[in-house]
Amino acid sequence: MQSKKVVDALIRIAGRDGVLVTPEDLAAYSYDGTFAEGTPAAVVLPRSTEQTAGIVKIAAEHRVPLIARGMGSGLAAGSIPVRAGGIVVSFTRMNRIVEIDAANSTVRVEAGVVTADLQAEVEKRGLFYPPDPSSIRHSTIGGNIACNAGGPRCLKYGVTGNYVLGLEVVLADGRILQTGGKPIKDVTGYNLTALFTSSEGTLGLITGALLRLVARPRWAKTALCEFDSLHDASRAVNAVLAEGIVPASLELMDRTAIGCIEEAMHLGLNTDVEASLILETDGADEQTVMREAEAAGRVCLESGARSVKVARTEEERAGLWRARRSISPSLARKAPNKLGEDITVPRGAIPEVVRELREISARHGLPIVIFGHAGDGNLHPNILFDKRKVGEWEKVQRMVGEVFAAALAAGGTLSGEHGVGVLKRPYFERALGPVSVEVQRRIKQALDPLNILNPGKMFEDKE
Repeated sequence: MQSKKVVDALIRIAGRDGVLVTPEDLAAYSYDGTFAEGTPAAVVLPRSTEQTAGIVKIAAEHRVPLIARGMGSGLAAGSIPVRAGGIVVSFTRMNRIVEIDAANSTVRVEAGVVTADLQAEVEKRGLFYPPDPSSIRHSTIGGNIACNAGGPRCLKYGVTGNYVLGLEVVLADGRILQTGGKPIKDVTGYNLTALFTSSEGTLGLITGALLRLVARPRWAKTALCEFDSLHDASRAVNAVLAEGIVPASLELMDRTAIGCIEEAMHLGLNTDVEASLILETDGADEQTVMREAEAAGRVCLESGARSVKVARTEEERAGLWRARRSISPSLARKAPNKLGEDITVPRGAIPEVVRELREISARHGLPIVIFGHAGDGNLHPNILFDKRKVGEWEKVQRMVGEVFAAALAAGGTLSGEHGVGVLKRPYFERALGPVSVEVQRRIKQALDPLNILNPGKMFEDKE
């Protein structure tokens, strides 16, 4: 329980209904999309940047840790309190779309806007916000920016950071920083917008954002390419791109993922194949979109695909994407626990890394389900296990180390979109090297000298 003095001060800022302290309320903010848990001492739900600044000033005065949180869909335990006495700042009440500027193709939003809601609103005006994390219906723009979230459309359109033009950030001393703006070109000073993007709430609290929009594609064509060999499916990714075709999405699913989806949703997926690719092309011209889809399908057949099935209706297309977005929850049918990782490797290394992942699974006797955004080399190996069984968690930890080692040996990295948080913290220096980590520590110290912003995340605290 946080001290009454601190709680009373928070209530004066956010109102009595904006401060939660009961055990039942705190329990709801003690976990995220992982199995990690950490109960906060209090939760505050600000309604404005000014309220957020007031909250930060109180925390700085009393040296209380602050943990920024959106919808709690993170997959690296980044929004879990790891220090006793921490206060979660939840931005779900700051959910306004402030301005849609069609002339400049921008949108200004508060941090708590749900990503799917933003996309639906701008699409009404013929505009398009491409980043589409799998948690699109239960993640917020602020959280997406904090982790630089991606999604299936990253291959063609890029990640969240490619669309962030400016930010509103509350610094560790309560001052409000505005970065960026609507000009297309701006190289005045350091790129502070990029610095706070991917910072996982460790440098400041993001309360608002100015985002870039593009024209909404008028046409899309989606195909399911089925393979008898996971290795062939991995090779097909590079074969498609080598033809000069850049699909909007090129998603990989292995046999276990396909089986779990079909068992859960009964979508008519073929569970006899070893792997499938979901391939989508889009654009302004129907004939070009169709031609690219047909060419990509032909390349897949030449690379060993058993079949290529093009969605004939919007309903069939939606079914394929519903299947892809259902992989993670459907895996609960195989095991009570899973550790979902997020490695990114050069595309040419995908077949080699997939082979390594299968060997790690066989060596330790626990399933690794392989799926992800194969088009940009971002794989999501999920280790399935039962934490109640003696020794399984220790086995999982050894497997995780080997998964990361395989990614790094191939010239890859620890994360493409989930962030580092707590779960990848032990491997941070191995991925970046001591000089990079020291530079980042100095940036953290300069912006957060009291270490009150999401302490214990990304790298180990030095007390």
